[in-house]
Amino acid sequence: MKKTIAMLRSWGWMRVLAVALLALLISATLVVAGAAGLAWTSTEKFCISCHEMRENVYAEFKGTIHDVNRSGVRAICTDCHVPHEPVALIKRKFAATAELYHSLVGTIDTPEKFEAHRYGMALRVWQRMKDTDSLECRNCHQRDSMSKELQTERAQKRHAKADAEGMTCIDCHFGIAHKEPEGELGPRDLPVRGKMPVKKAEPAAEPTPEPEAEPAAEPVAETASPAVAAE
Repeated sequence: MKKTIAMLRSWGWMRVLAVALLALLISATLVVAGAAGLAWTSTEKFCISCHEMRENVYAEFKGTIHDVNRSGVRAICTDCHVPHEPVALIKRKFAATAELYHSLVGTIDTPEKFEAHRYGMALRVWQRMKDTDSLECRNCHQRDSMSKELQTERAQKRHAKADAEGMTCIDCHFGIAHKEPEGELGPRDLPVRGKMPVKKAEPAAEPTPEPEAEPAAEPVAETASPAVAAE
């Protein structure tokens, strides 16, 4: 400790103060720049700045209930695809940097390529929502705040069944803002907090039962004719 104090004195307190202020200024700049970067990359304008998103999923999103509705409450890309919690948000942003590679190499740069990868991309989104108990949905839709009396009888029964069976929003509410992909698995088939399934196993074909053999006919006993019996 004494050596540290002596070193600081040798530098001069004014220099120490200047270095401290410079470090504080740099730290504040990094924090502000980081926050601005997170905010900018969470805008709709940024999300649809590449034609892969603008001409595919965004075009599908336009005119849906999440885009236009009677209340005017509109959801954008990040409302459903980016967590709101700080730590989870930063982790998702880092994970999304891998998508830059696919953008550079043109993995989904044509409608045909996009359709070829649609099912796999949907599975990853569904899995993430299963793992978080549809947190992205619940950021806006509070289950406890829903008025049952304003729901149809059918909706009330389905919600009651979902609660009883421990289901989550994405199990039923998918393919709303974007086209439902063609594939073997849906959200209900995905495990919670588990690994992505590769392929649903085909059920083994039941063996066809062999037809039962007909019982052999009993031999008919020969009976002598009356004429022979009289001899």
